[in-house]
Amino acid sequence: MDAPLWTEAHAPSIEELPQPTARDYLGKASAEPLNLILHGPPGVGKTAAARALAREAHEDPENDLVEINVADFFDRTKKEIRNDPRFEPFLAGRSRLSKRDMINHVLKESASYAPVSGTYKTVVLDNAEAIREDFQQALRRVMERYARNTQFVITTRQPSKLIPPIESRCFPVRMRAPTEAETVEVLARVVDREAVEYDDGGLRYVAAYAEGNLRAALLAAQTTAEQEGAVTMDAAYEALGDVGHGGAVEEMLGRAERGEFADARKTLDDLLVDEGLSGPEVLEELLAAGRDRYEGNEARLARLHRLAGEVDLEMSEGNSDRIHVAHLLAELGREA
Repeated sequence: MDAPLWTEAHAPSIEELPQPTARDYLGKASAEPLNLILHGPPGVGKTAAARALAREAHEDPENDLVEINVADFFDRTKKEIRNDPRFEPFLAGRSRLSKRDMINHVLKESASYAPVSGTYKTVVLDNAEAIREDFQQALRRVMERYARNTQFVITTRQPSKLIPPIESRCFPVRMRAPTEAETVEVLARVVDREAVEYDDGGLRYVAAYAEGNLRAALLAAQTTAEQEGAVTMDAAYEALGDVGHGGAVEEMLGRAERGEFADARKTLDDLLVDEGLSGPEVLEELLAAGRDRYEGNEARLARLHRLAGEVDLEMSEGNSDRIHVAHLLAELGREA
């Protein structure tokens, strides 16, 4: 999509979140800073909720909200971390730090500087299920040291992956998948703002298509509007009925085999972020592409299935989809 994503252009306020319980807890946290764990399945609005909280709580959220996606660290090389413009100021002149020390330093620096407005700032850690236990211990110490001027918001699909000392310092907020009716309400608000023609059947079709993944629903509605000019039942069926990402996945597979890992990972990011696919959905499409590509080459197909099985198990345990699907792509290129 060339246009701004609706997930970004229409970021919700706390009052617009579709989960009533989450709205209540986040409303209280905006008035009195609390460390929070926002947990729930992919695409339900955990990160959007954390940003809504910051916009409500801070006069200058652009400067008093710090977002760190765990994949920004654990799926990157030292050079990539050091060259990231968000982290570069913290790491200037510290090229000899180990990757672990780099991460710890960025966490400490992010938590230590004074808020621009008010008495505290908010640090959001996304996809925290992928943080190793030793790094969680370091995070615990940072949380203790800077508790007076920093609110920590941790998002995760699997809170059981967090160590007890972190759990005990945070209030848990469950972000359940929105119902079909709640998804339709969100979609109606967004298409109204976009001045896009729609009907109830079209919104219900998109909501059912997304199966509780609000991010996927918004991206599907945007795809329908851009391709068909409206979000009606007929338009949604035309745009989404045969939707697939086979071409992009086939291209990603080919790049991985040729050892073009950076390009393959960029396609993976497009599928996970821009297209709103989950890790298991990307894996399913990879296997479908592999069956066509490796027809007659049973050894290559068997290897792809073995790697996919390992990744599927890791993702089911709550680890980062991006990290593990990227690992599969790297392995395909390593022995190509």
